[in-house]
Amino acid sequence: MTTSANIKVVGAGDTIKQLNKIDPMLRKKFNADVKEIAAPAVAAASKAYKFVPLSGMARNWQQGGNKKFPFDIAKAARGVKVKIDTSRRATASILIIQNDAGAAIFETAGRATSNRLGNSLGSIQAGRTRLIGPAVHSQKTEITRQVTQLVIKVQNDIQRLVK
Repeated sequence: MTTSANIKVVGAGDTIKQLNKIDPMLRKKFNADVKEIAAPAVAAASKAYKFVPLSGMARNWQQGGNKKFPFDIAKAARGVKVKIDTSRRATASILIIQNDAGAAIFETAGRATSNRLGNSLGSIQAGRTRLIGPAVHSQKTEITRQVTQLVIKVQNDIQRLVK
């Protein structure tokens, strides 16, 4: 289970797909550039994990054979990553996600429907996350500006290579 926050730049997915077809090394450079642009938001989200939200989250918990808890602050901080997804089913191409299951549960519990865990963790706006969303949204304008510039630069590079 992963959680994510995204910023939409129209045409980014198609640009990334074309880039991979034309020159995989340019795609790797693009991925590295995106991770560098998103690094301040990832760092801010990682730093937001300072405590175990509920005492019960410190205990072992498995569901269907998959380990969900104990909630580990260090693992939660390390779990915040940038993901570039160009699959057809993806709703966004560039995401900031939480890979740690316990932290992802904390981020999203009670978001879609009201439940006891979500109520215990506190209210949350529909479609938002508790820590990652605010960290990303605080830097949204700068990330959007830099990613837009990068995508436009890559689109121009692709056009030059194709001609």
